[in-house]
Amino acid sequence: MPELPEVETIRLGLSKYLVGHKILGVDVKLKRIFTGDPKNIIDAKVEKVERFGKGLVISLDNDYCIAIHIKLTGQIIYNDLAFVRNRNIHLSQSKVGQLPNKFTHVIFHLDKDAKLYYNDIRQFGWIKIVKISDLKTLPFFKDLGPEPIPSSGQPALTLEQFENILSKSTLAVKVLIMDQKRIGGMGNIYANDALFLAGIDPRRKAKEITKTEAKKLFEAILDVLHKGLKYGGASEVTFVNAIGEEGGYQNHFLAYGKKGQKCPQDGSIIQKIFLGGRGTFFCPKHQA
Repeated sequence: MPELPEVETIRLGLSKYLVGHKILGVDVKLKRIFTGDPKNIIDAKVEKVERFGKGLVISLDNDYCIAIHIKLTGQIIYNDLAFVRNRNIHLSQSKVGQLPNKFTHVIFHLDKDAKLYYNDIRQFGWIKIVKISDLKTLPFFKDLGPEPIPSSGQPALTLEQFENILSKSTLAVKVLIMDQKRIGGMGNIYANDALFLAGIDPRRKAKEITKTEAKKLFEAILDVLHKGLKYGGASEVTFVNAIGEEGGYQNHFLAYGKKGQKCPQDGSIIQKIFLGGRGTFFCPKHQA
């Protein structure tokens, strides 16, 4: 599932290409992923794009917004006539394909001959049209925990908060740091890599993590998230940025997806188990 670096990468692209456009129409092809009345956003202009955890919010100049969660396989692709001739060849060879395609479920028709496509193979994502003042009443946004690297004015998760979160839970530490109600934006890829970098066994109870270890893990989380941002996210499944380009962090995984490979730190074989229903990759030797 796209995590903080992937969704932030999309936000940056939409901020560059989408802001300033007026929405002329909305074509909803799969109604069950779309909530709200499209009429409420017709003729409204995009003012800004924000990210809250793994959620995106496109704010309009008429006090409404478009809240989006792309979940596992969602894609948000901007396209205009200046891109079409050269980009359709590129996209047909990527994780996107021609636009629109059979996985395109919503099309936002914009001024200046532009469009915004929402694709989703697994159809787990959602789009909601709500008043900006009502955004924080939606369960996802209302319950979101503090983020290690916020981008929309929220206070950043502090080391003190992080230590407090760990100290109060008997959950496995990996399961805990992926809980969006406790820490926003963290997901399976970056949780695996942060624990590997910090040398902490993902199965350990969170409350048993020492202060020294908590500091190492906190710094490791920031490190892997910043690297994810640097490489434009990880295109492990279907992730692409706002103009259909793949990210590169999948070429820099530390532990994630490396079952059976040698640990670069000690030569042990990286193992895979399941915690909280998610694939968990770790080195049984240096992650204590």
